[in-house]
Amino acid sequence: MPELIPYLAPIIVLVLILASAIRILPEYVRGVVFFLGRFQGVKGPGLIIIIPGIQQITKVDLRVITLDVPSQDVISKDNVTVKVNAVLYFRVIDPERAIIRVEDFGIATSQLAQTTLRSVLGKHDLDEMLSERDKLNADIQEIIDAQTEEWGIKVANVEIKHVDLNESMIRAIARQAEAERERRAKVIHAEGELQASKKLVEAAEVMSVDPGAMQLRYLSTLGDMSTSSNTSTIVFPLPLEMLSAFTGGKGSQGKASNSKSSDKE
Repeated sequence: MPELIPYLAPIIVLVLILASAIRILPEYVRGVVFFLGRFQGVKGPGLIIIIPGIQQITKVDLRVITLDVPSQDVISKDNVTVKVNAVLYFRVIDPERAIIRVEDFGIATSQLAQTTLRSVLGKHDLDEMLSERDKLNADIQEIIDAQTEEWGIKVANVEIKHVDLNESMIRAIARQAEAERERRAKVIHAEGELQASKKLVEAAEVMSVDPGAMQLRYLSTLGDMSTSSNTSTIVFPLPLEMLSAFTGGKGSQGKASNSKSSDKE
């Protein structure tokens, strides 16, 4: 055993070197290897060996990364100040460019998302921010994806989470919504009056052509009055034909009596 003591230190150093040279990368991780500072290649997954002091490796996760975009003060096109935050999903598709062409692709993507969120939403009105989120999400994603493509990053999706308004703006929107509902109710009522007036005109034309239709209408009105619980007196006009039937009979009798009296004389 004393003879092995001089060899113990080199063995320990060799074991440490081998331990630092052996790397095991999971399936979702890639290693960007540099040889004396120069890019050598992308390795992994699995077992890889790195020469300590000569080769350096930087690990890159290929899974989808969720990035929370902090709240941004946005001035809309109609001069309304709101606070908007979003969430961004992206992943690295080219580890070489993600490490070489940008210092920290996570921070760079976050800053780009914040500036793009402010610039895109600032071109739209408040109503569009609240009602057309899908379109705004697609526009923001397209712009960020086009700029991060050079970094080897693919933006999968962008979602606007919250659009925070102050109390005065919320009350104004509520008043606007109430006014819109009243406007629709008046329009519907006016359309109903118009349709009813057209039907009344058509009914009047039919009754003017066929007097029997007018008689049926009067009889229907009498039936409604008889079943009604209202005891007040109601005056309604009679057709001239009905009046002439009564007055005509009396007139003929009067003429007959006059003729008889003249004959007697």
